[in-house]
Amino acid sequence: MSATHFIKARLIDPIALTEETGTLTVEDGIITARDAEAPPDARVIDCGGACLGPGLIDIGVKVSEPGERHKESFRSAGRAAAAGGVTTIVTRPDTDPAIDTPEILEFVARRAAADAAVHVLPMAALTKGRAGREMTEIGLLQDAGAVAFSDCDRVVTDTKVLARALTYARAMDALVIGHVQEPILSAGAAVTSGKFASLRGLPGVSPMAERMALDRDISLLEMTGARYHADQITTARALPSLERAKRNGLDITAGASIHHLTLNDLDVADYRTFFKLKPPLRAEDDRRAVVAALAEGLIDIVSSMHTPQDEESKRLPFEDAASGAVALETLLPAAMRLVHEGVSLPRLFRAMSLNPARRLGLDAGRLCAGAPADLILFDPDAPFVLDRETLRSKSKNTPFDGARLQGRVLGTWVDGARIFGGTDA
Repeated sequence: MSATHFIKARLIDPIALTEETGTLTVEDGIITARDAEAPPDARVIDCGGACLGPGLIDIGVKVSEPGERHKESFRSAGRAAAAGGVTTIVTRPDTDPAIDTPEILEFVARRAAADAAVHVLPMAALTKGRAGREMTEIGLLQDAGAVAFSDCDRVVTDTKVLARALTYARAMDALVIGHVQEPILSAGAAVTSGKFASLRGLPGVSPMAERMALDRDISLLEMTGARYHADQITTARALPSLERAKRNGLDITAGASIHHLTLNDLDVADYRTFFKLKPPLRAEDDRRAVVAALAEGLIDIVSSMHTPQDEESKRLPFEDAASGAVALETLLPAAMRLVHEGVSLPRLFRAMSLNPARRLGLDAGRLCAGAPADLILFDPDAPFVLDRETLRSKSKNTPFDGARLQGRVLGTWVDGARIFGGTDA
C-alpha cells in the first residue's frame, strides 16, 4: 500500500488534548509520522483546514443479526458507521437469539467480517439467554472473540448470580458492562417521573433508580474486584457515587449516550416516540450535570447506543412503542452541540475514541506513530438539516429528524484505506 500524506489538517489529539494545524503520514495502514515531509510518491490529501482525528470507537451498537435483519444488518450498519466517522463498532448481544454461545458469536464474527466496512468487535451475554439465572461460558466466549460481557437492559436481579459472574470475569480479566437501572422501579416506565410525566399521563421512573442500581453494582465491585463499565449514566444523583468509586480505586468507567447528553425530557413533547429511549430522557438539570461530568473527565466514554427499530415498533402509543434510536451517523454532529456548551473537541475525541480504545485494550483512538490509521476528516462547522430518509441505517428512528445540526464527515479511513468520502485523488 502506498503512503498517504495529509496536509493542512487541524489535528485533534485526544492524548495531549490539543488541536493544532499540521500534517500526518500513513504507510501500510499505520500512522508513521506527524509534521514530517511527505514520503516519495505519497498520495497527498489537502485537508483545507478541516479537522483530522482518530476514528470514533462506538461501544454499545445494536446490529440486529441474528434474528431481526430487517431492522439493521452488518452491511447497513457498516455503511452508516463509515458515513458517521465510526471506524470501530462494539456490538451488543441483545439479539434474537442472544449472543451467548461461541457458535453464535462465531456466526456474528463471520457476517461482520464479510459485510461491514469497519472494525466490528462483539460483546457476549453475561448470562445465558440474558435471563439472569446462569452465567455464560466467559472463557470460551473470550476465546471466540468477545471483548466484553453484558446483559444490556435486562438487569441481573439475582445479586448472587451477578456476584459469581463478576468473580469469574475478574479471574478471566473480562470486562463487564452494566445497565444501571433498578429493574423493579423501572418496570413499565416510559419517561422520567416529574411534572411533565404527570401532565402527559405517562408512567415514569424516578432518577433514583439509576443511583440505586449503580450503588449495588459498586458494592459488588468492591467485593469482587472485577473490571466494570456502566453503559449510561444519565442523572446528577448517580455522579457522586461514580466519583467516590473511582476515588476508592475501583476498576470502573462510565459512559453516556449522545442522546442523553443533547436532549431532555421535554423533547418528548406530543408523545414523539422517536424520543423514547432506555433509560428515558432526563430533566435539563440532569443533562447539564452529565455534560459537566464529561468535561471534567468523570464520564469516560460517549457512545451512540445505536438501537434500530422499525416503523411498526415506533408508530404506536408512547407507552407501547419500542425504546431506542439510531445514531451511528448522528453521533458526531450531535456531539458538536456539546462543543457549544464548552466541551473541547480534543476532550470529545478522548471520550469517543481514546477512552473506548483504552478500556478495550486497543491501539486505536490516537494520532501517534505506530497507531492504526483509523481516521476521520470532518468539518465541525458545516450546517445541515437532517432528513432521516437519507440515513444509511435500515431503520430511520432518529430523534434528530428535521433538526439543524453542524458537523459533516468528509472522509473515513480504516487501516489506511478510505471507506467513505470519495477518492484520494
